[in-house]
Amino acid sequence: MARFGINPRRTYGVPIPVLRRMAQELGKSHSLALELWESGIHEARILASMINVPDKVANNQMQKWVKDFDSWDVCDQCCSNLFDKTKTAYQKAFEWSSRREEFAKRAGFALMAALAFHDEEAPNAKFLKFLKAIKREAIDDRNFVRKAVNWALRQIGKRNLELNRAAIRTAKEIRKMESKSARWIASDALRELTSVSVHKRLRER
Repeated sequence: MARFGINPRRTYGVPIPVLRRMAQELGKSHSLALELWESGIHEARILASMINVPDKVANNQMQKWVKDFDSWDVCDQCCSNLFDKTKTAYQKAFEWSSRREEFAKRAGFALMAALAFHDEEAPNAKFLKFLKAIKREAIDDRNFVRKAVNWALRQIGKRNLELNRAAIRTAKEIRKMESKSARWIASDALRELTSVSVHKRLRER
């Protein structure tokens, strides 16, 4: 797990499919989720994100949890299992995208990616605003940040044809920056966003 950038401290090695089965058996519980998080155990925190109740997640809880992030998988699981379903998800994505801490900043872009994938009814305007933050932070060369920036850009560009064109324009602007990180983010995103398979799927929608 350490080789893949996952913090091995207080980690038992329980696979995600097992945690998902546990979550189904347990059902939703806000109080239990809070207890699991406070244990500090890697898998318990992922499980907490699976069973927590989005409507009961307050701002102070989100701020505390994002501060506790010490591994990319806990960050991503929390964003895609829970945070993207909260009322302040879009606000937090913007807010966290400018944070200094590596995993807190990653959370901003992981949340953008999760919203782009899960929130099917959201208008394009919400995601067009995200593209500005993506361009702004593309020069951050920290591995877990740049990968999340790239992820958010790709997910937004795969929602529909209008956002695909906007994401491609943004990627081309990013590619011109004097930054190795920015050029990687742009080149990798453009490969997918301009691919035949992505355009075929978007036209069929």
